[in-house]
Amino acid sequence: MGNMLLQNISLSGNLRRLRTEAGLTQKALVARMNLLGSIIEHTAYSKIEAGTRNIKVTDLVALQQVYHVDFAEFFRGIKPHE
Repeated sequence: MGNMLLQNISLSGNLRRLRTEAGLTQKALVARMNLLGSIIEHTAYSKIEAGTRNIKVTDLVALQQVYHVDFAEFFRGIKPHE
């Protein structure tokens, strides 16, 4: 399972928050990610936001490019002990 970040509830919440703030549905977001070269499918992304699937580092890079935010936004509020 190389190049994957382990999921936690704070990360999935931050991903959901960023998508909502951008005014995107999951399907619209995945379409934008696909245009950037990500091969993620809607069902896989849905599981990431639900906190039941890990996220690939490359998909996190695609999200950063879609949202135009610092990577720190993905980890906002996450404590070292989580």
